Amino acid sequence: MSNDGVNKGRRRLLIGATSAVGAVGAVGAAVPFVASWNPSAKAKTAGAPVKVDVSKLEPGQQAIVQWRGKPVWLVRRGPEALADLAKLDDTLADPKSEVPQQPSYVPGTPARAIREDIAVLVGICTHLGCSPTYRPEIAPEDLGPQWVGGFYCPCHGSRFDLSGRVVKSSPAPTNLVVPPHFYESEDVIIVGVDQETA
Repeated sequence: MSNDGVNKGRRRLLIGATSAVGAVGAVGAAVPFVASWNPSAKAKTAGAPVKVDVSKLEPGQQAIVQWRGKPVWLVRRGPEALADLAKLDDTLADPKSEVPQQPSYVPGTPARAIREDIAVLVGICTHLGCSPTYRPEIAPEDLGPQWVGGFYCPCHGSRFDLSGRVVKSSPAPTNLVVPPHFYESEDVIIVGVDQETA
């Protein structure tokens, strides 16, 4: 058969159109495949780091974020609250945080924090896993005249100071957990990752 009757312009057009449709199809098939590499919402909840801006957090205020399916509390403490923490040692079961419930870079000082004015704590009671309530008020009637602010677990009555240190005679055996975290900038905290691994 002779090629004399072949329209070369039409052939180029058909080859170009077929190639373009094939390329669009390949991209269309690749997009969901590549997107499947991103962590799902469930995976993010399971352990992805959480970024928190604490610049608008006033003294006495608490912010709550979710990390690994648990509440993480961020509480800004004013000068009075920090001064009160230093006076509580005699009432606490582990005032120097000797039982390892925090990363090694978080000092066992009364503030129990990288930056003294910001407490970062996992909001789960170390007794049976209830979530304590934030009780910043001073000497409320139900908690007594010695209360200078902290966390109270309504399930079994465990009490913690504003650094998450457990009060003696509470059912909770240890202080609240301080999660891994670091300051990305002065007011941005990354919860869920240690500084040295970031």
